[in-house]
Amino acid sequence: MSLAIAGMGWITPLGSGVDAVWNCLLCGEQACGEKITEQLGKQSYTAFRVPESALTSLTPHPRLRRASVISRFAAAAGFEALKNAGVNVDEKTAERIALVFAISNGGVIYTKRFYRSIVESGAQSASPLLFPETVFNAPASHLAAILGVTGAVYTLVGDGAVGLLAIKMAEDVMANATFDYCLVVGAEEVDWLLCDAYRRWRLLRFEPPVEPFRQPARGMILSEGAGAVLLAREGSPMIERINPGGHYRKRAEAEEILKRILSDLNETRIDFVLSSANGTFVDEAERKALAQVIPGALVYTPKPALGESVGAAGMWQIIIAALALRRGELPPLLHAELSSQLRISTARLSLPCQSCFYRSSPLPRASVWSEARSKRQRTLPSRSHLPDKPRTREGWRRREVMWPFMWATQISTPITPNTIPPHTKSS
Repeated sequence: MSLAIAGMGWITPLGSGVDAVWNCLLCGEQACGEKITEQLGKQSYTAFRVPESALTSLTPHPRLRRASVISRFAAAAGFEALKNAGVNVDEKTAERIALVFAISNGGVIYTKRFYRSIVESGAQSASPLLFPETVFNAPASHLAAILGVTGAVYTLVGDGAVGLLAIKMAEDVMANATFDYCLVVGAEEVDWLLCDAYRRWRLLRFEPPVEPFRQPARGMILSEGAGAVLLAREGSPMIERINPGGHYRKRAEAEEILKRILSDLNETRIDFVLSSANGTFVDEAERKALAQVIPGALVYTPKPALGESVGAAGMWQIIIAALALRRGELPPLLHAELSSQLRISTARLSLPCQSCFYRSSPLPRASVWSEARSKRQRTLPSRSHLPDKPRTREGWRRREVMWPFMWATQISTPITPNTIPPHTKSS
């Protein structure tokens, strides 16, 4: 089943708004690092945080008054995606909208505050105001309640691949004719505790820049924000295929799985690839697979500019792929080694859209990669639309993935002379 991207919303360390963030990327801008300190440890870390100005357009709502920052990111991105698609949500429309939320680390800031008070003062000091924000499906519950969505509401807990997994789940949900749209949102917030954990896993570097495809890998910079995509059955661009992916037990196995995924998607021409390269060991596996299977495809990763947002990263890649196909441009790849054996550009690049007129490949196509780095994925239905009663294990739909997972999806857009940017039209 092919789905169309009807609308998009974007909250990033470079600001908010699809057009504004896209223009920043095209100009080669990079998010500013912010030092994070904590009384739990002496080490300080650098992260890419969302500026306060990015949420000024978010309409105040009682539901969000005490909500965690990750919930506000998700709400802002979701509202923008609906507005971008021209969908006015009323009581009738809300019944035909499904919501799938992708998350990785969750509301770490409120969770830390909640348990710190328990450790310092005992269980009697636990705040009932903080606890609801510690659960993974809190952002989805807030967004569904504000929109009035009463149908399918799911939260997927995973790692760097959870955004594409959410797109796959949306495809399954949209097989039900009850729904006209599926709003897919991925969000993440950053905190000192997260930075410290990723440093202990040897995935983090202390200072920018993020250097993709560099050997040896020097690590990533964590970031925060949200991305939202409103999916419909008709429109452009289209999500053509989603590869089911695969898991690996050892890093050495990642390259072979990536080659298999690429070979499957490469049955039709791939014009460019949105990589998940972030300055870690993932980069080398992707570099080798891409260089061997599709050496002619352009490769771009947004993580040197935006950082590694984990739960939101896959959605950001989907948004960038859709914008590149619509507007016929790719941003410059920052801080990359030109000797990486990949076809990359360190300058703003016009895509060769004329090639799509060849009969053998009528549509320009983008491949979006996302590689997971942790060991669990769960699917949790949100309770925002359910009666207020205790949750039981039977009320959870749970799925365990024991090893890191990889996903890939393919996006295409029909090209006509009217949709090609002026600087790429053939004479």
